[in-house]
Amino acid sequence: MSTIPFYQSQHNEVELFEHAYNNQLPLLIKGPTGCGKTRFIEHMAARLDRPLYTVACHDDLTAADLVGRHLIGDGETYWHDGPLSKAVREGAICYLDEVVEARKDTTVVLHPLSDDRRFLPIERTGELLQAPPEFMLVVSYNPGYQNLLKGMKPSTRQRFVAMRFDYPDMATETSIIQKETGIDEAISVQLIELAHALRVLKDHDLEESASTRLLVYAATLIKSGFEPIEACRAAIIEPLSDDEETVAALMEVVRAKIIELNDG
Repeated sequence: MSTIPFYQSQHNEVELFEHAYNNQLPLLIKGPTGCGKTRFIEHMAARLDRPLYTVACHDDLTAADLVGRHLIGDGETYWHDGPLSKAVREGAICYLDEVVEARKDTTVVLHPLSDDRRFLPIERTGELLQAPPEFMLVVSYNPGYQNLLKGMKPSTRQRFVAMRFDYPDMATETSIIQKETGIDEAISVQLIELAHALRVLKDHDLEESASTRLLVYAATLIKSGFEPIEACRAAIIEPLSDDEETVAALMEVVRAKIIELNDG
């Protein structure tokens, strides 16, 4: 078995994932950017000792990108599986990250895999791939980015067992940052307090919150000896906004928290 990536459980998500896997149920994960969705999938794939194929979905993703296409090489035409086909053949876990970013005509190919049929038709080769019990389809998206054009169709969403992720509570987030970076508890707590102050601004001055991922980046820089205020600027504030006035205002919040950190 491969090394299992670190993941700090928050609720019953590990148990729910295992039950979904054991019963061949597809899984939908909803949650904000940087809250641990991808790490969770990596953890569970290693825990179950299954190969993992991850697809970052985007507007230009086609059905052929998922299923496969004919290629030309050495004067011959041959079939090349896409990640979804490979996962079905190998009994792997296929994870489609930010699935709502993919075009609707692309996600339709998931329908026969996400109900009791569990097969993948490959029209260009005439194959009908039957998914083995070990295969699992997992998709995720950030509900905060949804609109009429980007939302998941109810006919697709209702094919999945779903779980909702959010940023961890303070104790769990402290543990995550310490285990990921080796930084001491006092600094990790101050970073989390900073994040909470910034998260209050979500939907007011910021489109997105300060994620656990960004806190880990900041802690990594500080742990390696980088100046704390500049670490927070580079790892937390600048990724949150391109507006110079907004960045300047957020840096005042950082300086207040970092003074507490240095004086504490």
